[in-house]
Amino acid sequence: MKKRKITRKIILNIFFIMCCFIALLPILYAFSVSFNTSNSLVDSDFSFIPKDFTFKNYIAVIMDKPLLLWFKNSSILAVSTLVFSLGVAIPAAYAFSRHRFKGRKTILNTLILLNAFPAILSMFAIYRLLSPLGLINTKLGLVIVYIGTMAIFALWNLKGYFDTVPMGIEEAARIDGASDFIIAKSIMIPLAKPSIIVTAVMILIYVWNEYIYAITFLTGADNYTLAAGLYSLQATETSGNWPIFAAASLMVSLPVLIMFLFAQKHMVSGLTVGGMKG
Repeated sequence: MKKRKITRKIILNIFFIMCCFIALLPILYAFSVSFNTSNSLVDSDFSFIPKDFTFKNYIAVIMDKPLLLWFKNSSILAVSTLVFSLGVAIPAAYAFSRHRFKGRKTILNTLILLNAFPAILSMFAIYRLLSPLGLINTKLGLVIVYIGTMAIFALWNLKGYFDTVPMGIEEAARIDGASDFIIAKSIMIPLAKPSIIVTAVMILIYVWNEYIYAITFLTGADNYTLAAGLYSLQATETSGNWPIFAAASLMVSLPVLIMFLFAQKHMVSGLTVGGMKG
């Protein structure tokens, strides 16, 4: 029996290692193309180690392309959306989790229904709402759109986490004379730290990679986000430069990878616990 278990574990490990390798193939391919001098996506003698190795593509992305400007635009949108979304979602999630009031379930169901509505179908309605306010082609208008999407996601994820915290903790704090504000600030929010971190990372990744709203409500190369800017680098197959596009794609993905690595220890508890009761 022990030998069978060991054999099964070895087979499973080999299987998952192969799955990881297959999943990494596109990244390795892009990494190889980014160091290549030839503007060819597929060669008969392709090798993951470029024959004509060069760093010129990365230098060109930084020096010749407005990548830093796109990075600045995406950073402003991501940080603004994160601050306002969590600022709204944390107290709202705590209120919906701990208090029972008339219309509570109706509001929650309405919010999740709105969040499930396809973005492409809501585009015209959002445009009609923002246009009279002069928020088209402004970062503020796009931030409002992002907040409307991610605040609902954050509310539901954090509410699920607050639901798992025993009521006895708050009751003990009230016996000691703590107010509702102190309980929320000093007890509940620190306990929800893993879920808050995971929710923050998910919001940042969403804004970082979002394309449809960004290309619709922000026009002009100076207003491009990273997603829209990357598309502009390879808008056509005839005029695009694949090595530069690959280099830019990898550089854009690096901040997301760093964020994920820092938040990795919180990912499992934050996602599973927040999702179980959501």
